[in-house]
Amino acid sequence: MNITKCIDSAGQTRVALVEAGNLIPLQTTTELPTLSAILAAEDPKAAAESLARDQPMAINDSTQWLPPIDQQEVWAAGVTYKRSQTARMEESEAAASCYDQVYNADRPEIFFKATPSRVSGHLQPLRIRTDATWNVPEPEITLALSPKLKIVGLTVGNDMSSRDIEGENPLYLPQAKCYDQCAGLGPWITLMDELPSVDAITVDLKIVRAGDIVFDQATSAAEMARKFDDLVQWLGRDNTMADGAFLMTGTGIVPTSDFTLLPDDVVNITIGGVGTLSNRIVQGAGS
Repeated sequence: MNITKCIDSAGQTRVALVEAGNLIPLQTTTELPTLSAILAAEDPKAAAESLARDQPMAINDSTQWLPPIDQQEVWAAGVTYKRSQTARMEESEAAASCYDQVYNADRPEIFFKATPSRVSGHLQPLRIRTDATWNVPEPEITLALSPKLKIVGLTVGNDMSSRDIEGENPLYLPQAKCYDQCAGLGPWITLMDELPSVDAITVDLKIVRAGDIVFDQATSAAEMARKFDDLVQWLGRDNTMADGAFLMTGTGIVPTSDFTLLPDDVVNITIGGVGTLSNRIVQGAGS
C-alpha cells in the first residue's frame, strides 16, 4: 500500500492512497486526523483501509504532490556503505581517519537532517547552497518510523550535501546538510508489514541535465555494512520521537569529485519496490 499527501482540486491538503495511476483522497477522522496518526497506529495499513475514500484523482502533470511528512523529524545515517566511506575520506585528509573508524565502529554516525519545513516532495525543488561549489544528491532508502520507532514503511530520500563545506572541516557537517530545501522525501510511503530482502531494495540514481543523463549509477541495500534495525535502535537511544521520524539510511552512490549539481538539473532516485522521487535543482533567492 502506498500512502502520501497531496493538494486536491479545491486546494486542500489531503492524505491519499496511490492506486492504479490515481490518488484516492481519504476522509480523515478525529481518531485518525493526519498521515502521522495513521503511521502511529498499531496497524497502519488497516488504519488507512478503515477510512472512507473520496473520488479518485488521476495522476497527471497537474498533480500537486506534497512530501509525505507532518511534524516528524528527519534524521540520517552516514558512512553505512563502503562507497560512502571512501567518498567521505576523499573529502578531507584531516577527517579521513574519523570516517574510516566510524565505518567499522559499533556506534554509527547519525545526525539530524531536517525539520518538515525543509523537506521537498516529488516534483518540488531541492536546493544547492550559494556558498558551496561541490554539491551532490545522496539517494537513500528512508525508513518511516512510528513514535515507538517501529519501521512501518519505506520511502525515497535525497540527503542533499555540500561536500566542499563538510570536507573543509567535519564540524561544518550541519551546514553542509541542513538548510532550506535540503531533503527530498516521496513520492509516497510504501507501508509494509515486513521489509523485503535487502537484495530486493535497489537504489538507482539518474541525473538529467539539459535533457541528457549525465550521471547513472545503482546499488542495493545488500551493500550496506549496517542493518536497518541496528540504525533505528541507535537513533532511539535516549531520544524520544513523539511524532515518529524518518531515518535516511546512508548512500552507496556518490558522484566523483569532478561532478557537482547545477541549477535546473533533475535528480531522479528510484528505490526498488517503492517508487521514483524526482526533483529539479535550484539555487539562490527566489528560486
